Amino acid sequence: MKKSNYLVGIGLLAVISFFTIAADHIDAPAVAGGTSDITDFYAFQGESNNNIVFVANLQGLLSPTATAGAAFDENVLIEFNIDNTGDNVEDLVIQAIPRDGIMYFFGPISPSSTGLNSIVETTDVQGQVAITPYGTDAIIGTSSGMSYFAGPRDDPFFMDFAQYSEIIMGNATGFNNPGSDTFAGSNVMSVVVEVPKSMIGGSGTINTWVEAKRKQ
Repeated sequence: MKKSNYLVGIGLLAVISFFTIAADHIDAPAVAGGTSDITDFYAFQGESNNNIVFVANLQGLLSPTATAGAAFDENVLIEFNIDNTGDNVEDLVIQAIPRDGIMYFFGPISPSSTGLNSIVETTDVQGQVAITPYGTDAIIGTSSGMSYFAGPRDDPFFMDFAQYSEIIMGNATGFNNPGSDTFAGSNVMSVVVEVPKSMIGGSGTINTWVEAKRKQ
C-alpha cells in the first residue's frame, strides 16, 4: 500500500481517563450521511484493565435495507489520535483504512504529519481483519496484543430528539423515563481497536479524538 495524503473531513475531541463518548449524528450537508461522516466516538477501558478500546462509528441512520449494501470508503482514512503530553497535539495515531474487504490497521505510531493532513504510516502495519458482513457474527482480528473489528453494528447511541425539541421550545422541562430512542432500528459502520495501555504511554490521562480524512 503506497503512502497517500489525507485531509481531515471531521473530528471529535475528548479527554479520557476511564470512559468517554462524543456524539454527532446531525452534520452540515457537506458530510451528513456520507462515508466520512462520524456519528460517535467512544474510548473506554477494555475487559482487561491493561487495555483501552477506541470505537469510531460512521455513516449513521442506516436502515436495515441500506446496511446490507453499506461499505467503508477506500478513500477515507479513520484516524484515532492520542495526545499523552497534554498539548492537544497528537503524539500517536492508530490508523484504519479498508482495501478489498479487509480493514488494515497501522500504529500506534508517532505520525509523520500532525493536524489536518495525514500520511498512512505503512511502515507500521500492526494487523488486519476481514470486514464483517451485515447479519453475521463479528469477525475479530488479533495481532501484537491488539484486537480489531470493522463492520456494521446497531447504533448504540440513545437520544430522544422529539423530547429534546420540546425542551428546547420550552414545552417540557426534562426527558421522559423511559424516553423514545430516535435511533432504534438504525445502524452504523463501526471500527474498533483494543490496544494495551503500555503502547499508549503517558501519565494515565490522555486527550483523544478521531478523524475521518478523505484522500486528496
